[in-house]
Amino acid sequence: MAGSARRRDGHIAQERMLEEAMAAIAEDGLAALTMSALAERLGTSGGHILYYFGSKDLLLLAALRWSETALAEERRSLLSRRLTAERKLDLFLRLYLPRGPRDPRWTLWIELWARTPANESLREAQRDLDRGWQEDLEALLTKGVAQGRFAPMDAAEVTERASELLALLDGLSTRVVLGQEQGRDPRPALEAARAAAERLIPRAR
Repeated sequence: MAGSARRRDGHIAQERMLEEAMAAIAEDGLAALTMSALAERLGTSGGHILYYFGSKDLLLLAALRWSETALAEERRSLLSRRLTAERKLDLFLRLYLPRGPRDPRWTLWIELWARTPANESLREAQRDLDRGWQEDLEALLTKGVAQGRFAPMDAAEVTERASELLALLDGLSTRVVLGQEQGRDPRPALEAARAAAERLIPRAR
């Protein structure tokens, strides 16, 4: 059992709850994550967790948002680095794809997709999170075109190519998390993503 991460007022920090929820998903899968199991890991009660999040669905959405916030910071850092546009794109692909079949962030994404058709708040959350990846990829491609690293594209083409690449990455990521890639290994997905990126976003000649 993880130690109780309590603030001075005796409450478990919300960030600690989210961190532990992601760790539990990575270790045992989403199906095994219950309020009581998470409470046991934290040394608190299920009611205490529900006090902060209201339901398991809201806890899972908060955990996904927390994870995506950290990745958004990494994307901003990547875009500001003094690297070639091609290298930035490759690192962007690595950042987007799951690390393996037990990647908790992608497990949550798949769960979110399954629930969004009947839940407007989840659909809006999905759009918000997707928008950040789309905008940052468009910024990366636009700068690469301006620097003469990628073949010329107008703004509409940049948006279209970014959307197509992200859709492909979603499919590859789902296959990795579901264990459908060769030997449950994420590396073939990265190679497929690189090949797709070269076709969709050719280098300048």
